Amino acid sequence: MRRGPLAELQAEYVRRLVPPATVTEIEEKRRLPEAALPLREAELILAAVPAGARLVALDRSGVSWSSRDLAQHLARWRDHGIATAAFAIGGAAGLGDRVLAEAHTVLSLGTMTWPHLLARIMLLEQLYRAQQILAGHPYHRE
Repeated sequence: MRRGPLAELQAEYVRRLVPPATVTEIEEKRRLPEAALPLREAELILAAVPAGARLVALDRSGVSWSSRDLAQHLARWRDHGIATAAFAIGGAAGLGDRVLAEAHTVLSLGTMTWPHLLARIMLLEQLYRAQQILAGHPYHRE
């Protein structure tokens, strides 16, 4: 991500999370035929998911959770020994079918289409909010 307000906001939420989140950008540098790009991106994304991680794919076709729902899922995963959750956000063409099929959960941030940079920041904020909910902190009010 280039310098600027979005990078600063991303860095702020990464810092707030304990432990800090790791953001990995995956991009195919080669020029590929349009039909081949989603397949290649899926390979790269799946290869980057840490072993044993809970893969959550973000896609508008997914389930919609409240902030409290997200917090409860994260707590349940933690309590069942899942130390890492990996969230996959697609590029302009979205996530490939293979990522959606291999994801443990497909999660929607709503039916609107969001630029992946904004989706990333919205996800980071929701992860921070979930952390605060689980800690009983008043950051989240309903």
